[in-house]
Amino acid sequence: MSEFCAICNCPLHRSGVYARRTVEGRSHATKHHFVAERFFGRSNNRRRTETYGLFTECPWGIEGKSAVFCYECHEELIHNPVLLPADVQQLSELVRLRGLSEEQKPLDRSIIASRICLFQEAISTGIRHLLEKERANQHPTV
Repeated sequence: MSEFCAICNCPLHRSGVYARRTVEGRSHATKHHFVAERFFGRSNNRRRTETYGLFTECPWGIEGKSAVFCYECHEELIHNPVLLPADVQQLSELVRLRGLSEEQKPLDRSIIASRICLFQEAISTGIRHLLEKERANQHPTV
């Protein structure tokens, strides 16, 4: 059974050369949870460490679901989003306008959970907008 990256569609492999500076290392299969396990108080790499979850229920209804990506899309794209200074400033304004800013950290973590939901909404809205724009620019082939 062939596997392909959920984002770039490159063929994946599991040959044991993960993250090497080779085509094989860059296209090694790696699983990624859509919503981080730590958000529910779980961590596979800190099994006996008690953590405090942000969510008791997944806001998007996909707790535990994952996809397979190549090393590049997983580690370099998904885990390292580029936020420019203007992006941070605008996100900060959205946070303030939604009443999600803090003058002091509260005892519970509901506000950060709400900021995570807002950030996901911003990403989703931006992707949807760009996709609609790209689709409108496509010319049908004859």
